[in-house]
Amino acid sequence: MNATQSLSMAVDLLTDRDYTMERIYAKTYPMVRHYVREHGGSEEDAKDVFHEAMIIYYEKTVQQQLVLTSSVSTYLMGICKNRWHQELEKRSRNAELVDNPVDPIWEESGMEEQPALNLMTFVDQLGETCKSILISFYYFGQRLEQIAQQHGYQTVRSATVQKFKCLERLRKAVSHLSIDHFKP
Repeated sequence: MNATQSLSMAVDLLTDRDYTMERIYAKTYPMVRHYVREHGGSEEDAKDVFHEAMIIYYEKTVQQQLVLTSSVSTYLMGICKNRWHQELEKRSRNAELVDNPVDPIWEESGMEEQPALNLMTFVDQLGETCKSILISFYYFGQRLEQIAQQHGYQTVRSATVQKFKCLERLRKAVSHLSIDHFKP
């Protein structure tokens, strides 16, 4: 893909966003779904990874921060592969924490007793909309289509973007804490 094609896609995205996004989705999502499934993920995992990639692509294109040297599908697949690899590493680390609990002797040495924090404290601080979206999606396992309808979003993509923004705000709020802060 040359700079002219990249510019053309950006213009298409700005002039007829819905149609252009649907075209990209139809072409690229099946490849992402296949990749994620082949690497231990589910359909929902594939959707999450792909939606994150689409958000990144859209924002960079709209802000004119992106000049593609390959096709949009190749660019999105690269993002999705990286995101899925990061997710697998995160899951692996979490599994190791569960499988290999820290020896209680080490926990007691030199650490002052502090009350354990509850993640819901931080979720509550995000506001009712974010709280509702995150709890609906992660706790109740609701699909984004249902969440979009409940919150009055015009499209599922709008709900996805909002969920992503809420998640980023939550990550930012807890980024300075270690896992030890959440232990009982």
